[in-house]
Amino acid sequence: MSRTVAVNDDPQQPRLSRRDVWQGLVLKADNALPFVPQMTRCDVLERGDNWLLREITFRGEDARERVSLFPEQRVQFERVQGRTRGTIDNEILEDDRGELHLRFAFALEAEGIAPGSPEENEHFGAIEGAYLNAVNATLEAIRRVVREQGAMPLASTSAAAGGL
Repeated sequence: MSRTVAVNDDPQQPRLSRRDVWQGLVLKADNALPFVPQMTRCDVLERGDNWLLREITFRGEDARERVSLFPEQRVQFERVQGRTRGTIDNEILEDDRGELHLRFAFALEAEGIAPGSPEENEHFGAIEGAYLNAVNATLEAIRRVVREQGAMPLASTSAAAGGL
């Protein structure tokens, strides 16, 4: 499943650049707690150039994720341990008019839940809703910084390793 949201759909809000959106995604990768209310723990265990390994608690379930950073294009969260495994991609897209969109796509499986079952629909529906809220919260946080500072602070993907 995937969902796409327009980045600059409200003319009353500051116009975000690809770099602004990217910096916000890096912030969320490094510490999702301000953006994802259903996440109660986000501990980075290891860091490298363009990746990090973190342990999270999301909706009461513990998981380990490898986060891969593809500068100004995509952030991929790969759930490598936990009940729900697979990937969540966040991709910054641009349409033929140059308008930015943020697409998030899930390729997840949940242990102990039959594919296509009502339980699976409920489980992943809740994850999708929480993620849509996180995307909107991230975009709003980016807009707030851009309103106050004119742009998101510049940081390389390896700077995520040191916290922004």
